[in-house]
Amino acid sequence: MVVNLINAGIFGAAIPLVLKKLGKDPATSATIFITTATDIVGFFVFLWLAKMLL
Repeated sequence: MVVNLINAGIFGAAIPLVLKKLGKDPATSATIFITTATDIVGFFVFLWLAKMLL
């Protein structure tokens, strides 16, 4: 859970800045990228945790 929160904070700050540098509107597309990145990292953290416990 903590890893997901840290991940969301990092991506939530970085992705809108990158999109703005690329000339895209960060308000419309940042949420898609942030949600995807957070879900992917959370999934792999879950798999890693299951591997450690089993």
